Amino acid sequence: MEIIEAIKVIILAIVEGITEWLPISSTGHLILVDEFIKLNESAEFKELFMYVIQLGAILAVVVLFWNKMWPFQSKDKSKPVIKRDVFSMWFKVVVACIPGFLAYIALDAIFVDDCRIIAAALIVYGVAFIIIENWNKNRTPRVATLEEISYKDALLIGLFQALSIVPGTSRSGSTIIGGLIIGVSRVAAAEFTFFLAVPVMIGMSVLKILKFGFDFTSAQAIALVLGCVVAFIVSILVIKFLMNYIKKKDFKVFGWYRIVLGLVVLLYFYVIK
Repeated sequence: MEIIEAIKVIILAIVEGITEWLPISSTGHLILVDEFIKLNESAEFKELFMYVIQLGAILAVVVLFWNKMWPFQSKDKSKPVIKRDVFSMWFKVVVACIPGFLAYIALDAIFVDDCRIIAAALIVYGVAFIIIENWNKNRTPRVATLEEISYKDALLIGLFQALSIVPGTSRSGSTIIGGLIIGVSRVAAAEFTFFLAVPVMIGMSVLKILKFGFDFTSAQAIALVLGCVVAFIVSILVIKFLMNYIKKKDFKVFGWYRIVLGLVVLLYFYVIK
C-alpha cells in the first residue's frame, strides 16, 4: 500500500470516528472530504470501506460501555449473574431497530447522496437542535437514566432513527433529537444512541461485505484494517468527549455547526465548483 493512500485512509477514518458519534452527519462531512481526498479504488470498494470502518467505531462503543452492554457479569467468575436490566435494554434496542429496518427496506433506493438533500437535512436538523434545546431549557427530563427508557420510548426513538435514511440527517442526530423531544435526558439519549448503533452498524457493514465479497487485494485488506483501527482510536476519544460535554452543556453548538456546514455544502457545490 502506497504511503499517500495510507494517509488518505487515515484521514477518512478520522473523519468517520469524529462525525459518527457527534450529531453532525458523517455523510455531510465525507461527501466534502471525498471531493479532495479520493481513494485510488473502485467506487464499490470505497462504498464498502466507508461502511466497514464503522466496525472500528462500534468496537469503541463496546469497549467503553462493556459493563452496561454485557448481561453476564459477576465478581465471582465461577458464578455468573444474569443482569435482567441489560437483557431488557437489548430487547428495547430490537424494538427501536424495527422502524429503521422497515424504512431501509422500503425507501433506501429513493434517497441518494444528493448534495441538495444533504445540505437541507444538515440545516433543518441544525435548526431543530437549537429550537428543541431552547424548549428544553427549563424542562425537567421525564427519563433521567438509560435504565428508565421504556419500550414505548424505545419505539418512538426508533421512529426518529428511521428518519436517518435521509442523507445528512445523522443517525445519532436523529435518535438524540427524538429522545429530547419525548423527554429523555441528554445523557440517556446519547447512551441509547450508542446501544442502538451496535446492531444497526454491524448489520449494515456485514451486508456490504457480503455484497462485495471477500476477494480483497492486499492493499484493500490493509486499508480496511488501518481504517478500522484509526476509527476505533478516534471514536474512543470522541465518545468520552461527548459524554463529558453533555453533562454540562446542551447540543445547540452542534445545531449551529450543522447550519454552517449545510451552507458550506451549498456554497461549494453550487457556487465554487
